[in-house]
Amino acid sequence: MLLEIKNIDVLYGDFQVIWDVSLEVGEGEMVALLGPNGSGKSTILNTISNLVPHRQGEIAFAGVPIGDQPTFKRTATGISHVLERRRVFPHLTVLQNLQLGAYHERARASRAESLRKVYAIFPKLEARSDQLAHTMSGGEQQMLAIARGLMGLPRLLMVDEPFLGLSPMVVRDLIGIFKNVVAEGISILFVEQNVRLALSMADRGYVLESGKLVVSGNSENLIDSDEVRRVFLGDTV
Repeated sequence: MLLEIKNIDVLYGDFQVIWDVSLEVGEGEMVALLGPNGSGKSTILNTISNLVPHRQGEIAFAGVPIGDQPTFKRTATGISHVLERRRVFPHLTVLQNLQLGAYHERARASRAESLRKVYAIFPKLEARSDQLAHTMSGGEQQMLAIARGLMGLPRLLMVDEPFLGLSPMVVRDLIGIFKNVVAEGISILFVEQNVRLALSMADRGYVLESGKLVVSGNSENLIDSDEVRRVFLGDTV
């Protein structure tokens, strides 16, 4: 397994928000993290990148414990995190945003080659390399945020709500891009609320409810699961 999380607890001050959660992401695997609003999905991603510390449990990446590593070291080891609502640098150009994605030493050394690969995946970005990020559409900004994450040479790309507020056409394009990224050997862990969309893409899924892991498994087993239906719809059948 590339990423292994074992029995983590996360607290905001004295308020516990994650209880005893364990999950794994394998090499070249796409995994969906699902749950209603407020279930703790974003907190899990933030904990993996150490934007939020965990109180108990273990986090390992490529077999190496990283629980004590600061965020910048986790990025350098191969974890890229695309935050919810894109968070591009609005008054910098597309190219400047991408260059900032390759700020650690290993990524800087390969920046020209990474830029070539990113432009091959996102040709619209190459055509708009001098455009200010805030003048782009929501879908284009999401592509820019993902491309910036790829500039860091990740082994694991984490994306929080990648399809939020986007048109069906852009969602379709992003699904194809995700599949191409995984085909290149990069693992993806993404947060999504649309269960059927997420499980139609992912190899496996984990479902959170009120900060606790309630069900996990292969996508084909989860997509019509009674437990998943209960979590999202309150259906007890």
